Amino acid sequence: MKEQLVALQDSEGGHVEALQLLQRQLTETKSSANSLRATLADAFERLHRFLRERQKSMLEELETDTARTLRDIEDKIQRYSQQLHDVKEGIQILQERLSESDQHGFLQGVALTSERIKGKIHETNLTYEDFPTSKYMGPLQYTIWKSLFQDISPVPAGLTLDPITAHQRLILSDDCTIVAYGNLHPQPLQDSPRRFDVEVSVLGSQGFDSGVHYWEVTVCEKTQWMIGLAHEAVSHKGSIQIQPARGFYCIVMHDGNQYSACTEPWTRLNVKTKLEKVGVYLDHPKGLLVFYNADDMSWLYTYREKFSGKLYPYFSPGQSHANGKNVQPLRINTVRL
Repeated sequence: MKEQLVALQDSEGGHVEALQLLQRQLTETKSSANSLRATLADAFERLHRFLRERQKSMLEELETDTARTLRDIEDKIQRYSQQLHDVKEGIQILQERLSESDQHGFLQGVALTSERIKGKIHETNLTYEDFPTSKYMGPLQYTIWKSLFQDISPVPAGLTLDPITAHQRLILSDDCTIVAYGNLHPQPLQDSPRRFDVEVSVLGSQGFDSGVHYWEVTVCEKTQWMIGLAHEAVSHKGSIQIQPARGFYCIVMHDGNQYSACTEPWTRLNVKTKLEKVGVYLDHPKGLLVFYNADDMSWLYTYREKFSGKLYPYFSPGQSHANGKNVQPLRINTVRL
């Protein structure tokens, strides 16, 4: 009986702890949801405010263009109407002089009347400045999107790759925005403590130890790649385990059409269509690293860590093969407007 009582008490204690944990999770979830509601409300209010201000500005501009064009047309109408009146008056005078018997006097009167009419008629350009309909009927959504882009934060970063960190078999473009695996012999590059010597990897040239950042990587037509972030203190030498415990926060494409987060063990990602571009979002202060399908901004995976120190973008195009598989490079997608 005593043993049963102890067992029940232990069970009760376990249930109390579990209940307390669930209550804390409930409170934290409610708090997180409230914070996210506020964030979403603020983000959409900024968009709505921008659109309202843009609409107001374009309507005011339209009214200005309309008023200017109408004034121009009305001024032309008034001047032309006055000149038409003067011509009609001259014709009436000439018709009245037709009845005069004195031919010399008639001709002299005609000449005087013609000169008087010429003095009243001025050369008038009846054309007016075209109403700028195309300004308001063109690709309006695209025009507004380009204006909206100026208010985006963070703006997609134009990253570059750091050649000093690149494995000897990796080939970088001249502008250091493209990396591919080369099938030739390793390049005779100077060794460096920062150069990967086993993993076919390269880091970005810019590291982040604060702030919010976003960049995109084109991964289409590949069968293997790995992208993400690496802590500044990660090892660059020898075989490396790509996982958070080693300072790497990545996602990987493997086996041609499988996607995983490089956790321990790997976490399979629910990707319905083959990825063409991957978006990487880092909020360093909040310890968030989020991966997206950059074509439709659908969520792929989130790392939640207490980041300390500097983090560098990490890229591995994977090895290409003689059969032509995986020969395409990784390309940092620079957004240009």
